Amino acid sequence: MASRLRVLVIGGVACGPKTASRLKRLLPDADVTMIEKGAIVSYGACGLPYYVEGLFPDVNMLTETPVGVSRTPIFFEKAKGFRVLTRTEALRIDSRGKTIRVRDLDTHGENDMPYDKLVIATGGSPLRPPIDGIDLNNVWYVRELQDAASLVESIGKLGLRKAVLIGAGYINMEMAEALVKKGLDVTVVEMFDQIMPQFLDPDMAMLVQKHLQAKGVRLALGEAVTAVTGNGKVESIKTDKQAIPADLAIVAVGVRPNDRLARDAGLLCAPKGGIVINSYCQTSDPHIYAGGDCVVNHYVHPITGAPLYVPLGSTANKHGRTIANHIAGLTSPFCGITGTGVCKVFDFTVGRTGMSERLAQELNLDVETAVWSGPDMPHYLPGSKPLIIKMVASKRYRKLLGVQIVGMGDGSKRLDVAASAIFFGATLDQIGAIDLGYAPPYSPPIDPLATTAHVLLNKMNGIAKGIPPLAAKQIMDQQKDVILLDVRTPKEYDEMRLPDDRVVHIPLGALRERIQDLPKDRDILAFCKVSMRGYEAQRILNAAGFERVWFIEGGLVAWPFNVWTKN
Repeated sequence: MASRLRVLVIGGVACGPKTASRLKRLLPDADVTMIEKGAIVSYGACGLPYYVEGLFPDVNMLTETPVGVSRTPIFFEKAKGFRVLTRTEALRIDSRGKTIRVRDLDTHGENDMPYDKLVIATGGSPLRPPIDGIDLNNVWYVRELQDAASLVESIGKLGLRKAVLIGAGYINMEMAEALVKKGLDVTVVEMFDQIMPQFLDPDMAMLVQKHLQAKGVRLALGEAVTAVTGNGKVESIKTDKQAIPADLAIVAVGVRPNDRLARDAGLLCAPKGGIVINSYCQTSDPHIYAGGDCVVNHYVHPITGAPLYVPLGSTANKHGRTIANHIAGLTSPFCGITGTGVCKVFDFTVGRTGMSERLAQELNLDVETAVWSGPDMPHYLPGSKPLIIKMVASKRYRKLLGVQIVGMGDGSKRLDVAASAIFFGATLDQIGAIDLGYAPPYSPPIDPLATTAHVLLNKMNGIAKGIPPLAAKQIMDQQKDVILLDVRTPKEYDEMRLPDDRVVHIPLGALRERIQDLPKDRDILAFCKVSMRGYEAQRILNAAGFERVWFIEGGLVAWPFNVWTKN
């Protein structure tokens, strides 16, 4: 009689439980054991900021199934059929003998556990910057349940009110909202000159920055933290430009893959960190698999194919399914990621998939971009909200390379369509032709994503002469005689306008009659609220012999700088 397949899984947060659960469904007779260094397994770490905000009462709800059953070791044994050993640390891997040395952290006893297949799902650890005072009390890294629980408890018991968030990535964008809504004074410090520098292009980041500041968040951008000061506990955060009073700090400056076990075992790892895997999540030892935040993910794109480290729970779960399938004999490879991410920043949805313009430029790709703004559903519905979409495409292949979305409207569904289009290598023409669902409560007749694709196609075809907001601002700063043509209605102009003396207001309906008021020997930048009328003004002027005309993409809705308002 053949012996049962022995599978050991190291790590019990995302990839590990997914692997073990899937594998037991595929191979019910397999002997599967999952070990976890911590005391808690299978929790939703991405929900921690929302617990801090107070959207649900008990942090342990992040360990529960949708019907409220706690995912404890007993749950996994009874419901899923595999054994879970918590407070158990994997010390080293003997790949030749196919054993791992483990230590019980309660009894300190050690023993060897044999395996036929091994899965490394050790995750990642928050980067601890080499800053003086970083180990003072009231400095948090919000990665685990106890981190969030102690933060909430300390805010309540100690009356903490001045928070400085070090790093402006996903976690601290969500934490900024959570702490402001708890009544705290919040400052975000980022060494780069924009928020979310690895995620958004500067023009899109500036729009989110305006929203953060409107919600009361102070931003210290382009400042490097040099020290955390205080007498036993945080009292201030020093940067290379100022000292910021603080009684708590949250550090979120990145994640380092936990690849020590793999490195010590001689498995191939990337020079900058992360276990190298193939498309089936096998390491350089075919009997050892790895997935989740401890590996280097694969950025799958028809042009680049470059590896990229993107630690996300969604990717970890995909890895777990791929690993279980391959162990069970199903050849279904992990197809990679397009770098899709989304987060909520107060009233804004902020998302990106595929390449940013900055990354495309770093890779010397010949790309064209377009910025579109408009409502996520027809304007006459009370729930209509604005969106700004930036699209990046290959000039040569006319394929979509990346999309960024910010705004109060429903950006997540447009982001998901864009991610699917990039995954399948869609062209701009195909995106514009996708048969997306339409009804007024959900979308305009032509979906915003399709409209953005149309704008970009018009630019590539030489019909639309759009100019991005940052490029328009550069022209405004460099050319004193540029004309800023505002083609909105008088009512719109009275309520909001660009604070610039060079603005010439001619409503679009009057442009043909007043075309002689404009000179042909000066640059003209046309715009309106979202620049649909700005584009039409460009076409009207082109037809009348004006060659030096462009429209400012996205209009005033996507303008990342200050505007004057009547109120």
